Amino acid sequence: MFLQDGRVRTTGSREVYRNPWIRVREDRVERADGSGGVYSVVEKPHFALVLPQERDGFWLVEQFRYPVGRRAWEFPQGTWTAGSDGSPEELARAELAEKTGLRAGSLRHLGHLDLAPGLSTQEFDVWLATDLTPGPTAREATEADMRHAFVAEDELRAMVRGGRFTDGPSLAAYGLLLLDRT
Repeated sequence: MFLQDGRVRTTGSREVYRNPWIRVREDRVERADGSGGVYSVVEKPHFALVLPQERDGFWLVEQFRYPVGRRAWEFPQGTWTAGSDGSPEELARAELAEKTGLRAGSLRHLGHLDLAPGLSTQEFDVWLATDLTPGPTAREATEADMRHAFVAEDELRAMVRGGRFTDGPSLAAYGLLLLDRT
């Protein structure tokens, strides 16, 4: 059976690696011209990304990101822990509270995006959180070094221009917000 556009048919699949957060599979494929190939696919659960907007700026989180070997600023984001489940909006509310302690009086969906469709099945929903109320955080042990801070929008733009705010999903989410404003 060929995929929707008729270009690729999966002829076999094997699991290469799995842990509680990720699964990697290798698919053998046949293209419409008869040639064969291999796709490696990373399977990860969908996540929520929240833009907590207040006054003239946003609440950001910063933490050490092991794969890139440095601390990184980003908008609060995450997925359900293993065994947990809920709606995309419930996930957004949970991640916002967990990472920042903030609770959103209003949460508006800005869009749904693919993280890296050439590599991964992971997708994410982008939410704008307003009418924020502070509360306690509930960070996981892996987030013990996380901090959150309010950043004026002008400073956020300076961080982007200066290469200090480089998280791809966060930048895509901010782009959705800018489009939403027009």
